[in-house]
Amino acid sequence: MKTSLAIPVTKTQSSRLSQTDFSNLVFGKTISDHMFVADFKNGEWSDLRIEPYAPLHLNPSNAALHYGQSIFEGLKAYKNENGEIIIFRADANWSRMNESAERMCMPSLPEEVFMEGLLQLLELDKAWVPSAKGASLYIRPFMFATDDYIGVKPSDTYKFIIFTCPVGNYYSKPVSVKVETKFTRATEGGTGAAKTAGNYAASLFPALQAQKAGYDQLLWTDGKSHSNIEESGTMNVMFKINGKIITAPTNTGTILKGITRNSVIQLAKDWDESLEERFLSVSELKSALEAGQVDEAFGTGTAATIAHIYKIHLDGKDYILPEKPADAFSHRVLAALDGIKYGTVADPHDWIIKI
Repeated sequence: MKTSLAIPVTKTQSSRLSQTDFSNLVFGKTISDHMFVADFKNGEWSDLRIEPYAPLHLNPSNAALHYGQSIFEGLKAYKNENGEIIIFRADANWSRMNESAERMCMPSLPEEVFMEGLLQLLELDKAWVPSAKGASLYIRPFMFATDDYIGVKPSDTYKFIIFTCPVGNYYSKPVSVKVETKFTRATEGGTGAAKTAGNYAASLFPALQAQKAGYDQLLWTDGKSHSNIEESGTMNVMFKINGKIITAPTNTGTILKGITRNSVIQLAKDWDESLEERFLSVSELKSALEAGQVDEAFGTGTAATIAHIYKIHLDGKDYILPEKPADAFSHRVLAALDGIKYGTVADPHDWIIKI
């Protein structure tokens, strides 16, 4: 894809590429050579540049550190059999980032700044995109307040950065989850639909308690009554019960509008699958588990794409889900999404960009 915005580039003098073991990638630990940076001041984005990935210099009074004006996105790039770099649904990430920015009183990002910064950064660091099956280049765009001022108000200045890291599979096996009915991820009127740092900080303690009890993740319930299933860990969640796919709606402001979730729903519609966007109550889930009617349960998200759930803990009891056949929906939709992302199957919805 051709780019049009002239962005100054300062190349690293000491690439880490040759020292990177692409056969042993720990998710989020290995960072590529460069980053795209833009600054917001005087009401506009300026000083766009690509420079070597390096530490940031912040004053102790930095507003983001004290008052949490920080948002981010996550997307991936892939390498196809012809060596071309493919990005999946970057436009959706740009759009969602601006939704988060509005909720957090932060400036919107022009599409040109987001997309040109991304494309030119990937063109420079394309050698960092892994070619192994299941591997990809994780892309982290983020924005944070940069005012040096101790006072509760929206910052006047911000920094936007994109950096990347080569990654392998997020989950190597199906996960176990525990239904959480005490702690709350988000409430109506809160920031649950924004991809803001504080949401994830608040989830750490209950998630850690679940891990200590032997479970990989939580099934979050609504903050008002804890009677409806909302998300799974940091992912949207879907259930297939009696042949029908059920996933929580995103119109309450408590659930992130997942791009993988949206993609799965679109493919389900393409395949004429029975699907309902509605809340699944905890009691309905328990009844279905007791009756052996839960065919599949899985999380959807950028990091894992599809995270198969094999065990659900609810009301003091573990429920083991049945083995899924090869033609199970979650297997088929994962294969379809991977095929689109790696360019091995058709892309009927124009989800990919090639560079």
